[in-house]
Amino acid sequence: MERSEMKRICEAVLFAAGHAVTYERLSLLLEISERETKAFIAEYAHEYNSVPERGIQLVAYVDSCQLCTKEDYIDYIRAALGIRRGGNLSNSSLEVLSIIAYHQPVTRSFIEQVRGIDSSYAIGALVEKGLIECCGKLDAPGRPSLYATTDDFLRCFGLTSLEELPEAQAFASTGEAVLPSGEVVSLPDAGMLEEKSTGEPTDESVDEEENSDMIPLENGAGVAESGE
Repeated sequence: MERSEMKRICEAVLFAAGHAVTYERLSLLLEISERETKAFIAEYAHEYNSVPERGIQLVAYVDSCQLCTKEDYIDYIRAALGIRRGGNLSNSSLEVLSIIAYHQPVTRSFIEQVRGIDSSYAIGALVEKGLIECCGKLDAPGRPSLYATTDDFLRCFGLTSLEELPEAQAFASTGEAVLPSGEVVSLPDAGMLEEKSTGEPTDESVDEEENSDMIPLENGAGVAESGE
């Protein structure tokens, strides 16, 4: 199959899908190996995104790729489609997401050891938004769930892989880390990963619902949607 035809096929499929498509699935259409497909998409993305006149971009992830709108045009998209601004993260959710992103996979107990507060509400909210997911169980008493970020996390923050995360402001020698709020906290060691009782409920859910200092979730690409 000619490469020009392969490009047209990928563009059509990705546009019609409206979501990320795996290299495995594309490889079946292109009749090449998954590894060759990933290399082809990486090259095609560089070519596709080098055209400044386009309002969409081809984003290549670790296991999939997707056509997304460029961040510069989000206001025009909202105005044209009547989309209300939303999908924000509170400071508490952003702290939990940061901990998971830099230390994944982690248990709820690990997160709460870092933050010093019950985080079940924030974890549930992030799971509901599709930014994190349960990726297994820790081989420890109680078999606590392990949480990791998703491909939607990468897309929402304009990343193609976790390797593109900015360097964590952590101090390995002292076992401390700096949260987004600027607070310096102590990190638990590996022996503290077992799930423990969270004790009395806190008012974190109130903070999650009523926090006036909301941080926008969108930082980049909105998905380029096609028709139904």
